[in-house]
Amino acid sequence: MEKLIRNPNTPPTHPGILLRDVVLPDLKENHKLTIQGLADILNISRQALHRILKGEVPVSVDTALKLGKLCGNGDSLWLNMQSKYDVYFAKQTIELDDIPTFAA
Repeated sequence: MEKLIRNPNTPPTHPGILLRDVVLPDLKENHKLTIQGLADILNISRQALHRILKGEVPVSVDTALKLGKLCGNGDSLWLNMQSKYDVYFAKQTIELDDIPTFAA
């Protein structure tokens, strides 16, 4: 099996985009779940869910726990995706050249 390597110049996918493009269509088709229904299940506002689905706001720890339970894949997937997304964009803006690296 060939190992896939992500292009380091391409940003990681925001977990809300995965939720919007992969998970939500399945929930709509197989469970007749609307965005409002999903927001109700997750106990968040429809507006908050829309902002997550657009990638405008991060998936919080609380929401990751709820999504992990709902999807049966645990919170780690959602938290790791959010972390990778956040770190990628932080590296674009935070200057690290003047900070030394010390050996432990």
